Amino acid sequence: MVDPNPSNPPSPPDRHGEDAPVDVLVVGGGMAGLTAALAFGVAGLSVVLVDRRPATDVLDAGFDGRTSALALGSQRVLDGLGAWAGMAEGAEPIREIRVSDGGAPLFLHYDHREVGSEPLGYIVENRHIRRALHDRLAACPAVRLIAPGSVEDLVLEEPQIRARLSDGREIWARLAVAADGRDSPLRRAAGIPVTAWDYPQTGIVCTVRHEKPHRGIAHERFLPAGPLAMLPMRGNLSSVVWTERRDRAAHLLGLDDAAFAAEIARRFGPSLGRLEIVGGRWSYPLSLSHADRYVAPRLALVGDAAHAIHPIAGQGFNLGLRDVAVLAETVVDAARLGLDIGGPEPLREYERWRRFDSVALSAATDILNRLFSNDLAPVRLARDLGLAAVNRTPTLRRFFMRHAMGVVGELPRLARGEPL
Repeated sequence: MVDPNPSNPPSPPDRHGEDAPVDVLVVGGGMAGLTAALAFGVAGLSVVLVDRRPATDVLDAGFDGRTSALALGSQRVLDGLGAWAGMAEGAEPIREIRVSDGGAPLFLHYDHREVGSEPLGYIVENRHIRRALHDRLAACPAVRLIAPGSVEDLVLEEPQIRARLSDGREIWARLAVAADGRDSPLRRAAGIPVTAWDYPQTGIVCTVRHEKPHRGIAHERFLPAGPLAMLPMRGNLSSVVWTERRDRAAHLLGLDDAAFAAEIARRFGPSLGRLEIVGGRWSYPLSLSHADRYVAPRLALVGDAAHAIHPIAGQGFNLGLRDVAVLAETVVDAARLGLDIGGPEPLREYERWRRFDSVALSAATDILNRLFSNDLAPVRLARDLGLAAVNRTPTLRRFFMRHAMGVVGELPRLARGEPL
């Protein structure tokens, strides 16, 4: 797909209109790709966003039953791009987080009041996020959406890159952004190796209505098969993110609603009262992947194309949003200085800035999953004592809280609540 040495390189088109060269080509219209296109467009760069699925498909309520736990820093990114207002009505603030290990009496408890007045984050249905991003893009004249559409190949022709679409059209751009998922064809075609493995687990997602109010508390309960999260939504609803052994998942998904709810209640406990399944159920195989590099000549990887992690901490989309905020900042700063936005300097800065955070969180989620997804007595005792130790150490507890909020480390301007 990516040919760095074309035998007969054509000249970039010198014309105006739909086929004129653009600043940025974004490939992949998931939430990371939509946010990336919006970030560049809001900053005044010309953007083409290509997605293989029609917008009507991804905006359908039955497309994806997942929710996202948006850290406070991620909410600031979306707000800075003008997209938060379109999803805020469906967002439930996370006021507390309670982490427990099965039925053990020791636990870890976060309360937002310890670190300020703002919530730890928000739970938002993915359908609300996609709708708000699409609506915001529709009001951004610098962005053109091609959907359905797919990129058949990319050819590097300095100082631009040429994309040939499946319908024969060509897009010339100074920078291409791969937001095309964990199996990214653009990453593969660019020859970027990836470290990856599958977990013997399946992620099960559904929504439950419960008898008692959740009070804005997000629960994560570690069980031998994997974590079960109960995430507060608007009203007396919660999103269930349930990690189960792959060999058990098919049986559980085949149960009727009453039996399925009983299985959740058996694992979660009685604190929310009677549970009732609302809507459909979705399941996803779980895996980890991490690209050895985040950039290639005139190409940057963001979101799952760069790193896909276990959902144990609900940080996947937050990582992708930080990618977008950092890439947008480095590219926009280069443009303001009159530099080549797809040249080596801004891409090297993007990779330097993002690598440590992404590697550290990928490793942390993998270690947590392996540490807690077993029932060995010595390991169980050690991890319970660890949870209790953090819970009883206010300084350490507040640090972990702020980290979960996405407000520590080398933050891009958008995550600090500043304009791009």
